[in-house]
Amino acid sequence: MRVFKSLFVPLLILFLWQIVSGMVSPYLLPGPARVLETGLLMARSGILLNHVLASFYRIAAGFSLSVVLAFVTAAALYRWKALDELFQGTLSFLRMTPPLALTPLLILWLGIGDATQIAVIVLASFFPIYLNTRDGLSRLDAPFRELAASLHLSRLRTVLFFLLPAATPSIIIGLRLSFGYSWRALIAAELIAASSGLGYMIMDAEQMQRADEVIVGILVIGFLGWALDAAFTNLSSALLRRRFPELAA
Repeated sequence: MRVFKSLFVPLLILFLWQIVSGMVSPYLLPGPARVLETGLLMARSGILLNHVLASFYRIAAGFSLSVVLAFVTAAALYRWKALDELFQGTLSFLRMTPPLALTPLLILWLGIGDATQIAVIVLASFFPIYLNTRDGLSRLDAPFRELAASLHLSRLRTVLFFLLPAATPSIIIGLRLSFGYSWRALIAAELIAASSGLGYMIMDAEQMQRADEVIVGILVIGFLGWALDAAFTNLSSALLRRRFPELAA
């Protein structure tokens, strides 16, 4: 019954798609069979795989860089309040600036290539990790701080045994939100400034008036995003169940 409920809406959409596609031009809305055939041809030719790998490389590089920068920034500003006061205004300004608004400037600086897409991913995914990490680091209760001080623990041991466990749930939430932002920002950046990737594939197909290839690209983006988010959710839930059973989703 659970499987049926989860498949009801997709099957209904597929049914309506089949009906509507028979009422309009196939150049505007090709039917499911035509889209499936096009997708299989693109997969067999290797074109689809090449675009998927290009997008995966950018998302892996951009998200990894964003995680490192966000963690280092959050830890540094948490540790040194003077730095927090110094950078607070600048970070607030950048947080409220849409990453795509900076894309034309990034193209001028970095050109149309991987560097521009990676920069957009970093700008889009930095703040969810940073803000949730800062929030998690501030969640260590005063009794635990006093306990660490009474045990004369070094700063490193205090971080490993008290600070990080307290911050872990917030960090995991930030990582999941950040990855979703990364995926959407990547596709948007590839639509604007790229010569490969799923976003570029959709834009190129639109210019060639290939609605079937556009729909293939949209479906692949959606399925891959869903699969990656599900994998991340399962992994994070397993970690939470192991260390914080009461917080596991």
